[in-house]
Amino acid sequence: MRSLTMNLSLAVAATFGLAAFSGVARAADMPVEYPPVIEAPEPMPLPAVGGWYLRGDIGYKLYQAPKGILSDRTWGSFGNNGELGSEKMGGAADVGVGVGYKFNDYLRTDLTLDYETPAKFKGSAFCQDPSVGCPMAPSGRWEDSERAKITAYSALANVYADLGDFHGLKPYLGAGAGASYLKTSDVKSSAQDGFSGNYPKGEGKWNFAWALMAGVEYPLSDRLSLDLGYRYLNLGDAETGSVTERLSDGSAGKTTKINYEGIAAHEVRLGLRYYLN
Repeated sequence: MRSLTMNLSLAVAATFGLAAFSGVARAADMPVEYPPVIEAPEPMPLPAVGGWYLRGDIGYKLYQAPKGILSDRTWGSFGNNGELGSEKMGGAADVGVGVGYKFNDYLRTDLTLDYETPAKFKGSAFCQDPSVGCPMAPSGRWEDSERAKITAYSALANVYADLGDFHGLKPYLGAGAGASYLKTSDVKSSAQDGFSGNYPKGEGKWNFAWALMAGVEYPLSDRLSLDLGYRYLNLGDAETGSVTERLSDGSAGKTTKINYEGIAAHEVRLGLRYYLN
């Protein structure tokens, strides 16, 4: 009996020993688990705020009526104190290029150069002497038609305030100042003898010029934007060359120019801006 009890005890101990050994063996075979490695994401590059850009524009000008006046108001047979009347000026196409710098999301500046096609000036002058061939106007006055072409070049330094981003549209306001060069050509008069065929020649004149702008930018890509804008441009004054009056006895009389004062235009412009960085 005692022998049987001892044998049972040995069997139980052996069973537990085998179980424990088996558990240790299985534990030794299990892979060691390490905490997961979390990799930090690479920092995203910040978008470039400032940088240089190039621009190109086309546009169309609608001119305000300038004032025409003779530099010598007593010249020839023209009356009304040498002032022309019924002045008007046709439209002109415009093309421009420029380079600029964007300081931040709200401020940029650029330098622009523009050329416009010749615009046609037309006015009338009161003629005191019907014998020189001035046609009768509807008003009953003897008048002649004064015509000229005026070509404009301008160079402006501009500054703009960008007003934010509204669903991809970026409105702006701007102002500019610089210089203009106005060149007259094809100066003609309908009076047969008012200038005795000796019409003034064309002449160029430099002026101070200034502009006010408003528009909207629409990005087409990271670097390219469409620009639709309005510009009010004051170009200054134009003038013809001098012409000398021919008197009835063939001698030379007074000398005058025709001045075209206050040349300014409203302009619609469409352009592209290309950012270099």
